[in-house]
Amino acid sequence: MQNRFPILLLICSTALAGCSGGFSLDPVRDLFRPAQPTAAAQPATVDPDAPPPPAEDARTPDDFDTTSEADRAAASAADEGGADLGSTSATLGDPTLPGFWLETPLVTEVTQGRISYMGRWISVELRPSGGVAGSGSRISLAAMRLLDAPLTAIIDIRVSAG
Repeated sequence: MQNRFPILLLICSTALAGCSGGFSLDPVRDLFRPAQPTAAAQPATVDPDAPPPPAEDARTPDDFDTTSEADRAAASAADEGGADLGSTSATLGDPTLPGFWLETPLVTEVTQGRISYMGRWISVELRPSGGVAGSGSRISLAAMRLLDAPLTAIIDIRVSAG
């Protein structure tokens, strides 16, 4: 019986070695691996005036937020108005995607809109998340910072189109 253990171990490790990325021996590390951006997370068109992506060595919120003072001033000029789409809970989205955006199930196509948090309105690009109604939203790092929202919080925001 004792001689079977090394053989069983060899068989199991060989079988696991054949897995094509679908299995990991380190599930804790996998929790912190960045999520692959979804098609919905990508901008619909490339805007030449859009902020550049962050540098490869970006580590801090300041490094990841590549919006300019002019970008922030333009986004802050938004006021209440537009077609009310409802409320959603939002968490920080992919910090490597620059600009002011909200991925949300409240829209089915990319459109311009406004969001409000704690009475402060800003302009954002509304992107469809592909989720079902009530599934929550993801918000850009730049938008979270402009709203003075805690980056690690789930925030409740009001969304309007137009």
